[in-house]
Amino acid sequence: MAITRRNLLKASACTGALLACGSSAQAAREAAMPAGALGILYDSSLCIGCQACMVGCKQANDMEPDPEGGQTIWDNPADLSSRTLTVIKKYEEGKARTRNQTKDGFAFVKLQCMHCADPACVSACPVSAMTKDAETGIVSYNKKACIGCRYCQIACPYNIPKFEWHKPLPQIVKCELCRHLIAKGGISACCASCPTGASLFGPVELLKEEAHRRLLYEAGHYYEFPLHDIRSGRSVVQPAALYKQKLYGEKELGGSQVMLLSAVDFHHLGMPELPDKSYASTTETIQHTLYKGMFLPVALLGGLVYFVKKNAEKLHDDE
Repeated sequence: MAITRRNLLKASACTGALLACGSSAQAAREAAMPAGALGILYDSSLCIGCQACMVGCKQANDMEPDPEGGQTIWDNPADLSSRTLTVIKKYEEGKARTRNQTKDGFAFVKLQCMHCADPACVSACPVSAMTKDAETGIVSYNKKACIGCRYCQIACPYNIPKFEWHKPLPQIVKCELCRHLIAKGGISACCASCPTGASLFGPVELLKEEAHRRLLYEAGHYYEFPLHDIRSGRSVVQPAALYKQKLYGEKELGGSQVMLLSAVDFHHLGMPELPDKSYASTTETIQHTLYKGMFLPVALLGGLVYFVKKNAEKLHDDE
């Protein structure tokens, strides 16, 4: 059979389509947490709601006051915002008399960036304004690279990144784990400020070990709980709560460097139920499979050219 332009275009389109449908396993990737990843273990059962962590965060990051309601001269944020990187919120049920109890009880939760092992915000950002440090795993933001598309806001399953709507030249704002303090040998300000050990800084692997040790504690018995930095040697003796047998953030979306323990169900604290597989891994697998080697665009272009030419020839024959 003679090779005609029509046959060549048809063959190109088919070849491109076949190549575009290559094995997704080749394109798939799972982001591993760095060996030296740093993070925070937040133990809701130890939190007394004093908000010292919020004050420390504001001071360390030079954040503006965030007044709410009628008190316009006090910093009193109700949620995360472009002025607030971390916030303490309260769960209450019924008469709310007993801490760390679901019925007629209350509990606190600390919200901040989770510093995911495979962050959706980093995957969604088209200009690499959001990046994950290869050594510490900290997810940070580069205002000089940002184009203000806010894709990171849409992509984040925890609704963490906030936009400075009140500024003429707005930026994205999120917790960066006080990386400027860590670079100088310090720790995250929220953990340095916490008087009970509810917010504990350190290497993620050590924090996981500590968390799983606590899950074995007998409720009501007294144990030593590390303060500020798990490596500091400082601790406080407190009674253990009846923990829910789960370390939130250990597996959700591939894991995160900020993890939570609680004596009440995590959904009561506003933490979403999420799959183990990260959204970024799923979307990038599809994207890399379809666009690997530009085969999908070639296939689409080839098919488009073929059908346009076919219709043009048919129109010419009809005339």
